[in-house]
Amino acid sequence: MNRIPLVTPADTTGERQQLLAQIQDAFGATPNMFKAVANSTAALKSMWGAFGALSGGVINAKLGEQIAVAIADRNACDYCLAAHTVLGRNAGATAEEMSAAQAAQSTDPKTAAALRFAVAVVSNRAQIDNEEVEALRIAGYNDEAIVEIMAHIALNLFTNYVNVAFKVPVDFPAVKLRAK
Repeated sequence: MNRIPLVTPADTTGERQQLLAQIQDAFGATPNMFKAVANSTAALKSMWGAFGALSGGVINAKLGEQIAVAIADRNACDYCLAAHTVLGRNAGATAEEMSAAQAAQSTDPKTAAALRFAVAVVSNRAQIDNEEVEALRIAGYNDEAIVEIMAHIALNLFTNYVNVAFKVPVDFPAVKLRAK
């Protein structure tokens, strides 16, 4: 059972209601995660704004979703794993690519480098070595992309923590976490 109420557009007014309407329009439904975050207009505005900003960045949607599933699996976030697997498939990833990303792996060396970096940042709470950043450069990422990868990591940490801590009910097709 969720630990925080799920706010619907009918439950609220003003800016919060407008944001939920934008989310409804974007997804065709209002995912439970956004309903949970809607308990705070500022948090909802921040999260929705971050999703919007990153969708227009240099990291493509497919890689963003692959990073998201790698982090979700590392943090045992059933919600984000399910949601981002669907979104990754919608962004052009195959089922095999999303499954591999869940394990922070890819047959594409550049994608693999980004996934290894993301999991290293999460696992080590950002206490990484120079070599880990240099590996991204060697793989072909410039500084803009490296910072954007970090922004994806940060956004996914926030969403993972919301969903895990508040036990937000999963409203996407379930995906099994890897065995730890």
